Amino acid sequence: MANDSINIVPVILSGGSGTRLWPVSRPERPKQLLPLTADETMLQLTAVRTRGFKAASVDRPILVSNAAHADIIDDQLRHSGVSDHRIILEPVGRNTAPAIALAALEAKPDDALLVMPSDHVIADVPAFHAAIERALPLVADGWLITFGITPEAPETGYGYIKMGETCGTGVNQVERFVEKPDVANAERMLAEGGHAWNAGIFLFRADAYLAALERHRPDMLAAVRAAMAQAKREGAHIFPDAKAFHACPSDSIDYAVMERERKVACVPVSMGWSDVGSWDSLHAVSARCADENAVRGDALLLGAKNCLVHSDGPRVTLVDVDDLIVVVSQGDIMILKRGESQKVRKVTEALAALDAAKAAGGSSCPS
Repeated sequence: MANDSINIVPVILSGGSGTRLWPVSRPERPKQLLPLTADETMLQLTAVRTRGFKAASVDRPILVSNAAHADIIDDQLRHSGVSDHRIILEPVGRNTAPAIALAALEAKPDDALLVMPSDHVIADVPAFHAAIERALPLVADGWLITFGITPEAPETGYGYIKMGETCGTGVNQVERFVEKPDVANAERMLAEGGHAWNAGIFLFRADAYLAALERHRPDMLAAVRAAMAQAKREGAHIFPDAKAFHACPSDSIDYAVMERERKVACVPVSMGWSDVGSWDSLHAVSARCADENAVRGDALLLGAKNCLVHSDGPRVTLVDVDDLIVVVSQGDIMILKRGESQKVRKVTEALAALDAAKAAGGSSCPS
């Protein structure tokens, strides 16, 4: 099958809550719906990422999202000139494998689904397009493709892909997927070479994905089929049947499908990628001044270095301090050391416990 006969359908997954970027990102407006790295939101940047791709036709996108965000998504896509789209609104989150199955059933069987999280940064879009083009011949032959990021450091926050034999130009068969490693194993894989970070971006024909899901998780596929068969449609909005989808097991595409299939390949690519999974990673991808400070909002920094300041209103002043993250949003203020932003999850858990204690009439003192 020639590349120009392949129809690519972008599938944008927008169900995450983005709790690691609290207090800016919250369930009612998670990070993909926020302008964190540019004037546009991360969702808007993702939605236009396939513009200018010339190796195959690109059809209108399918978004899979939390039903509560439908109106916000419609508005943001309209402002980005993406008015012709479809949104599948999940009644409950069931992880990525069922979410992608919803989109695969909505697409045509021979459509190539380009699955992209809505909250990632890709600075070098031409490099991304070139990687997609390298994958297309295998996609046409029924392979499931994942895009691996050329590692820059022994990062422990990502899963890894060990690449095997070459199976196309700039494409390798996947030998195995590796769980998030400790520092020693991350350093070993980086020294060995032949490993890539797992970016969670995929490309495959809709029918190939559904056939793989049928082989490995027929219970999941049956539940998704039932939900889509009874779905309600209102214009561009598709509402899978809530009862059927609630019965669907929850699992990621990696565990449910990719780690079990034989015809799985990886396209390694260096494209300025980040999952913006923490305030530290946001600092890394943000524009910075001479003192390596990244500022969004009103701030005055005197003698401060290597800091990130994000404020939605009040002016933040830092004097002669280094390596701080200061976030002011919606009445909350959070200050922590750079390099410690993975602890934000503990903050949200502690706040939830504190609120619960207050509601029950207990102590309001943090422990």
